[in-house]
Amino acid sequence: MATPPDSPKPVTIAILAKAPVPGTVKTRLAMMLGVYGAATLQERLIVRTVETAVEAGTGPVHLWASPDERHPCFKALIERFSLPVARQPKSDLGARMHAAFVHASGPAIVIGSDCPVLTPQHLRDAADVLRNGADATVCPSDDGGYVLIGLRKPEPTLFQDMTWSTDTVMTETRHRLTRRGLSWREPAQLWDVDRPTDVRRMRREGLKDLLADIDHEVSPLRVVGRD
Repeated sequence: MATPPDSPKPVTIAILAKAPVPGTVKTRLAMMLGVYGAATLQERLIVRTVETAVEAGTGPVHLWASPDERHPCFKALIERFSLPVARQPKSDLGARMHAAFVHASGPAIVIGSDCPVLTPQHLRDAADVLRNGADATVCPSDDGGYVLIGLRKPEPTLFQDMTWSTDTVMTETRHRLTRRGLSWREPAQLWDVDRPTDVRRMRREGLKDLLADIDHEVSPLRVVGRD
């Protein structure tokens, strides 16, 4: 069926997510939550992110799974939302994000699963930035990185030879956007969950539901989501 002429141009949302296997995710939170608790939080964040992306309704939602799509969490989400799924390349974060943009074949937004305060409206606002003609949109994070980046077309130089997981990522990204002569907007500054201080912030800011019943004894993992 043809898209009505007044419908907004679709903007794909690509979600990069790592399977919530105890001992391999949120390792900096293990001392606070235990390895099972940290993995349970990871699973809940993935579910919340997918729900948010689907609710935003900007266009197709693609799940990029690591190391593959066989984890029960991913299987449940793929079935629940009929998500297209792909395996993340075995490379650095920049190459994985670039692959998602190339695969989208049009305007796209790439996000991780670590930002519990990301809302459907944030994603709609980012999509509108691209629809309104900007080359890029980025939502910086409080730790110096970013939680969202959107592009009208792939721009590999934004991701090559970047020192990831440092407080200089957003600054360097701005420099690269400027050097490339690309226009961009930053519609919101948000924060993600990597460290114990971020867990405390979740509790302060009304996100206790994501931490419910999580302690050193949480096991086994289960998919948590809204019906």
